[in-house]
Amino acid sequence: MRIGRVGEKGHEKPVVFDGGQAIFVDSLIPDWNRKSLGGGAATLVMSSDLTSFPRTSLSSVRIGAPIANPTKVICVGLNYLLHIKESNAETPKEPVIFMKAPDTVVGPNDDLVIPPNSTATDYEVELAVVIGKSALYLKSPDEAPNHILGYSISQDVSERHWQLERSGQWVKGKSFPTFNPIGPCVVTGDEINPHDLRLWCSIDGEMRQDSRTSDLLFGINHLIWYISQFMELFPGDIINTGTPFGCGLGFKPPKYLRAGQTIVTGIEGIGEISSHTVAHSN
Repeated sequence: MRIGRVGEKGHEKPVVFDGGQAIFVDSLIPDWNRKSLGGGAATLVMSSDLTSFPRTSLSSVRIGAPIANPTKVICVGLNYLLHIKESNAETPKEPVIFMKAPDTVVGPNDDLVIPPNSTATDYEVELAVVIGKSALYLKSPDEAPNHILGYSISQDVSERHWQLERSGQWVKGKSFPTFNPIGPCVVTGDEINPHDLRLWCSIDGEMRQDSRTSDLLFGINHLIWYISQFMELFPGDIINTGTPFGCGLGFKPPKYLRAGQTIVTGIEGIGEISSHTVAHSN
């Protein structure tokens, strides 16, 4: 099942994607959010006959972020082997975990706003894991799949000046408004094998990132188990699992984003999202 949300900002409705159409399921559930997912919304919708439910063409509506108001966006840094190499970093002995403000999450094709005076805004294609069942103190990584709702495409945008050149934690460079387009949908775990998917990112048609999730240092199940040892995961929480080689930071000189560009971010088995960069305006 592919779940998502469509509609203007602040007025999105929960849907199930069916080819090029969206099936409205707001008569069954209020939204795809922490409360409804924790109450069994996915199981209810999956077991329902949606044949007679109202539909609309995806080409005629805005696609919103697939999860409404996620309470946490958890990020994993330096988690692809070739990205570690291009960053000239030491290989982490444990996952590098940091947070991102959850209100950075926007629709998959919404504009990406370059912050005022920024000359170091960077792109990062990432496989996003969406939690479907609360997880705390899991006994082993083998338990992780039972707590996964599904997977989506995340564009984990970073402002490298604030991330790397200002003292403190990486969250500073990760939390600007619009810095996490995500979507177009969440593909449930029964429909996709996340452990060897191609993922890519192009800027104005130039392929910059092109890798596979098999290059992950710490696998998805390990990450969920690990995070659950010190943080409770709730339905709707998003985990950005890391980015592969080819970020703007890795080029010499760096190839950072500027206003007027188009970012296409894709993952095999999920699809593509497209963001246009615009300059911040008061």
